[in-house]
Amino acid sequence: MPHEVIMPALGMAQDTGKIVSWLKQSGDAVKAGDALFEVETDKATMEVEAPADGYLTDVQAGDGEDVPVGNVIALISDTAEDSGSVAAPAPAADEGAAPSGDTLPEGEGVIMPALGMAQDEGVIVAWHKAPGEAVASGDILFEVETDKATMEVEAGHDGFIAALLAEAGEATPVGEVIAIISAEAPDAPVSRNWSAGTPPAKTPEKADARPEPAQTPAAPKPAPQPVAPGGRILASPKARRLALEEGLDLQRLVDAGHPQPYHVHDLDVLRSLPDDSAPATAAQASRRLTAEVPAEAFAAFCTWAEADTGAAVDRPALLARFAASALGQPGTGVTVETHGQGRTLPEDATPALILRDLAGSPLDSVHLGAEDVPVLTLTGAGDRLTITLECAPGQLSAPEALDLLTGFAGRLAEPLRHLL
Repeated sequence: MPHEVIMPALGMAQDTGKIVSWLKQSGDAVKAGDALFEVETDKATMEVEAPADGYLTDVQAGDGEDVPVGNVIALISDTAEDSGSVAAPAPAADEGAAPSGDTLPEGEGVIMPALGMAQDEGVIVAWHKAPGEAVASGDILFEVETDKATMEVEAGHDGFIAALLAEAGEATPVGEVIAIISAEAPDAPVSRNWSAGTPPAKTPEKADARPEPAQTPAAPKPAPQPVAPGGRILASPKARRLALEEGLDLQRLVDAGHPQPYHVHDLDVLRSLPDDSAPATAAQASRRLTAEVPAEAFAAFCTWAEADTGAAVDRPALLARFAASALGQPGTGVTVETHGQGRTLPEDATPALILRDLAGSPLDSVHLGAEDVPVLTLTGAGDRLTITLECAPGQLSAPEALDLLTGFAGRLAEPLRHLL
């Protein structure tokens, strides 16, 4: 597919560029980065490089000709033959001319600049001046972003913002007038949406008194429009640089619904967002205590209880009572999980503790991290039982965690203690 070579903008107030000389001839083989031609404006002269490998074809302007900024003046094609698919460049536009068909204030036009040779449009990241606001030639007027770079664009003229012809977040063709700067303060500054192509409500006429209160807050910058998550993130160059240096992810601002475009002050919001890794951090910082007791004592107690009562021992209920008692809250809710099946005792109680009975399973230890409530886990086979307590620091203090594990282990080692 052919690559277009356009007339670049070397200055913000530039409408046309003059081709000083072609350094490659039509049909010549070129490589990306080769100098194709020299272009001159009233401010600078520079060499323009080829945007891709191929052959220079379809040259539309010769040495000494003025070409409007953004116009296609040649193609880089796969073959040396002209394709005939490029229209002749349009006549140079009058300096400061604005799009026709609209009633717009008179003044100097500010165009969408070209940041790269293969660029045909740029996205306005943010306007730094509002309609009607005074501006100096060197003031930052707006920020523009392409797929390769983001830069701040100066006004290029002294005066007042008479019209803003595109909104933040909109893509605008290179070389098109997107703002007008007038010498005098405008009576009715214009602000419109480029895509719609129709001017929004202008500053109310003086005879209309009712809208006057709404005119006062019109001086600040237009409110940025939120951009859907997953799309292009609009941010100033400084904000991007600082975010990169600090390891901050601007996508988190998008996910949080914070409106774009983003500036340096928005990084404070990003820094204050809850850390997505907080659950993992909490798990790593959780308390984990272990104890071992002989398995024989609890097994012998269950055998004695069955012989004494003539009924099978309800092991989950017995363990739940031991755990609640060790917690210092007899009768509190304890959920007992045995090989994937859970049961809360007493029934309908809100569990303050989870007890996982994995004794007899192949597991000999666990390290799962803190959960919503403290967790006691029984593991082991043969003559030893391992008890693991895991909890968050906010659930049990260190002394409480020690008391719980010590008390539960003591009851398994000497079950009759629970009956006293």
